[in-house]
Amino acid sequence: MKVLVLYDYPPSPGGLSTQGDLLYQGLLEIGIDAHAVHFQSSQEKEWYYQWFKPDIVVGIGYWGYIQDIVIQPNLHGLLAVPWLVADGFIGNYREVLNKLPLILVTSNWVKQMYIRDGIKGENIEVLPVGCKTDVFCPVKADDEKVLAIRKALGVSPDQLMILTVGGDATSKGAQEVMKALAIIENEVSDWKYICKVWPQERTNLQNVVDQELSGLLGIEKRVQYVTNTVSRNFMPYLIAACDIYAAPSRLEGFGMPQVEAGACKKPVVGIKAMGMLDTIVHNKTGFLARVAQEIEINEAVLGIESGYEEPHIEVFASPRVVDYRADVNDIAKYLLRLMNNKVLRDKIGERARQHIVTNFDYRVVARKFVKIVQDRLGIN
Repeated sequence: MKVLVLYDYPPSPGGLSTQGDLLYQGLLEIGIDAHAVHFQSSQEKEWYYQWFKPDIVVGIGYWGYIQDIVIQPNLHGLLAVPWLVADGFIGNYREVLNKLPLILVTSNWVKQMYIRDGIKGENIEVLPVGCKTDVFCPVKADDEKVLAIRKALGVSPDQLMILTVGGDATSKGAQEVMKALAIIENEVSDWKYICKVWPQERTNLQNVVDQELSGLLGIEKRVQYVTNTVSRNFMPYLIAACDIYAAPSRLEGFGMPQVEAGACKKPVVGIKAMGMLDTIVHNKTGFLARVAQEIEINEAVLGIESGYEEPHIEVFASPRVVDYRADVNDIAKYLLRLMNNKVLRDKIGERARQHIVTNFDYRVVARKFVKIVQDRLGIN
């Protein structure tokens, strides 16, 4: 089997790039003949088409990447298999996608969203995102790298550190976490809530709103936003520095940081919806707060990313859920339970590590990919 993997290559720290790179590395490690190329590099892709002659071209992205990861390879006679994240409004790409013999998605929830938008379910297979479990792994609390991170963040040895990581914190449920922490503030030992977000204009605006909320809740001295750029090398130690990972996301097609936290033996508090239904076993490897609210819309304006040359208004036959909100009291309950019980934190973390290594290690995911391709497409 010869596989060409299209993604943001060479890899940046972003989620899509990491997803593609871990598949590529996993394929190489299990002995598959594979190469990687940037999904938008037409010249280099065509170079691989000519001499490598891949059996399959796997493109990582979302519906807005269809032109680069499906249509362009197909025009050159190659078999394209997109590996899609998140839900979306497929728009003008329904016909293109429904002609494909195989579409990969990152979770069962994402699969249901594409079916909702008119894609044939029988051609969709779920392939989770991999995790490098020999890098995201337990690190002792007294490791000098971990101690250095906690010191830099102003977290003392006797403080509990709750962590949320994302392109922005709002979409990861940080406001709900802050409201929950305000409820239990005086019922738990000393703590600090760290939000690691990536610097960008949208994030900066959301950070201001979030920090204003922390002030209104009276916990601003316990909440810290970290907005500097870091590499993937830093992230395992940042996660290792925390005691609890909290991300009851508002929209999550998979939840890579939650999986990485579990691999580091950290208990995770998420939301009982979307991709986390596939990655977290409630009451065993983490806790899933109930959904308190679903945010719906009746129409959307679609553009080039959905295959339209001009802005197109899509009116839905029934309202579409575009955001979820986790139950704040549920989050508070689970945080309180974890923050007051180190034995429970350790027990949940141990189970989480076992679950991630067994089901989401990047080599396990690569083998799942090969089996899907063999079973569905007959390529060996």
